[in-house]
Amino acid sequence: MADATLQHDAVQHGVAGEYEAPLFGAYSKKVGMWLFLASDSLTFGALLFAFSYNRISMQAWPTPFGKESIANATIMTACLLSSSLTMVLGVFAAQRGDKAWMRNWLLATMAFGTAFIVLHGMEWSKLIGEGLTLPGFPKAAGATGEFTAVSQAVPQFPATFFGLTAMHMLHVTIGVIYLGVVALRKLFLAILAVIYAVAYFLIPSDNVFHYGIHALGLGLILAAVILFLKPKVYDAHDVEVSGLYWHFVDLVWMFIFPLVYLMSTRIS
Repeated sequence: MADATLQHDAVQHGVAGEYEAPLFGAYSKKVGMWLFLASDSLTFGALLFAFSYNRISMQAWPTPFGKESIANATIMTACLLSSSLTMVLGVFAAQRGDKAWMRNWLLATMAFGTAFIVLHGMEWSKLIGEGLTLPGFPKAAGATGEFTAVSQAVPQFPATFFGLTAMHMLHVTIGVIYLGVVALRKLFLAILAVIYAVAYFLIPSDNVFHYGIHALGLGLILAAVILFLKPKVYDAHDVEVSGLYWHFVDLVWMFIFPLVYLMSTRIS
């Protein structure tokens, strides 16, 4: 009788969605994601604190964001808010077993996330071209003016701004790759490989984003390892767990947008 009970429990451990971990009565993967997000929130908390501390402690804190930057950041915010909606719809579709619409909503979420990355890249390129740089960034030819003076007089601003927004942009990129793996599985590897190759050859080597391309290459390697070593069909629990990560990334931006952009708006 005891052996039969042990065998039954072992079977339950292997059936996705039927075995619930005892911790808070939640699915074990969901608990793991919550723990990861709790630790990751400390990273963003430290970056947000560093930006806020420097802003408060320095009287000559720059306000480089004009109407174009605020409009661009507002569109970026709209993209992330829309992606949260499509992510919720994707989770609902997965829970009712509609795999086609689950995939469609996840792809829509990826599209909004990709749009956010592109717009953020455009904003970075504009600021770098106007002289707002860090010592490790490639020097923009003929970049003179207010932002060049800002980088020299108040180096804390570009350091905290690029550090915070780069970390968030990296998380959005990871999220897009994560959703691509869940939605398309091995097919996504070919798509990601093409994107990596195109970006590597089209983005000039003296562009700061050329270094960031390696994040795509690393993501491609990790996704391939996961998909080939542990192939599976992702169920509603997996989609829900990926949704937790995506909503966390969106929530962090809701702190960055007002603190970094709106409170550093140039009033003319």
